[in-house]
Amino acid sequence: MKALKAIYLRELRAYFHSSIAYVLWVSFLVITGYFFFTGVASYSMASMQAMQNPMFMRLNLQEWLVSPLMSNMSVIMMLITPLLTMRLLSEEKRSGTLELLLSYPLTDFSVVLGKYLASLTMLALILAPTLLHLAILASMGSLHWPAVLVGYLGLLLEGGGFLALGLAASAMTENQIVAAVAGFAGLLFLWVVGWSSTVVGPEAGAALKGLSLGSHFENFPKGLLDTADLAYFLIFIGFFLFLSTRALEAKRWKA
Repeated sequence: MKALKAIYLRELRAYFHSSIAYVLWVSFLVITGYFFFTGVASYSMASMQAMQNPMFMRLNLQEWLVSPLMSNMSVIMMLITPLLTMRLLSEEKRSGTLELLLSYPLTDFSVVLGKYLASLTMLALILAPTLLHLAILASMGSLHWPAVLVGYLGLLLEGGGFLALGLAASAMTENQIVAAVAGFAGLLFLWVVGWSSTVVGPEAGAALKGLSLGSHFENFPKGLLDTADLAYFLIFIGFFLFLSTRALEAKRWKA
């Protein structure tokens, strides 16, 4: 446990001493702030038009604004998470410090898990300020907070999957750029693979949809918690952490 804590704190400090973390943080908040602003403006216009209709029904804030905002946030996360993980193991391999790290009384899984938890903490810190958007909405109208919390749980689970895949990509190369590109390519493929489910047979379509990251995330912004989606993301994270650990084991044997 002490070894895991040491790796975790070391990587977390490295994020705060790196300019890329701050650039990603600011970029994420600026883009999500833009989506929030345009979403509120669109919701306001739709509400005014609906009020002029004699058959006026109050618009659902979760469906019209919160859910699309979280869906947009998930896409932005897919773009930034490979940049959060690209240096975690590839830089250690390139600089030669991985051999020194592996010479310490640390298990390979402790190294992988410590680095992964540090990146997950950084992602949670990046997401946290977006709660201010929802606090503003809550001050102006009714907001269903349980549905919001389910949505954020989905963002953390999906983001955790993104990070696990990115970490595995970083474990398999010494080049940070290659790690980032490979991580993004893998995430993009697993995001869009479900789109082909309608043009193949029913069995193949169900299999493709079952592999899709996007398909398993889409219930969370709606406030729907499905155990199948939870299981998918936990297995996804565990699988890619396992791959990262095996990559380190291979490096240890070569050394």
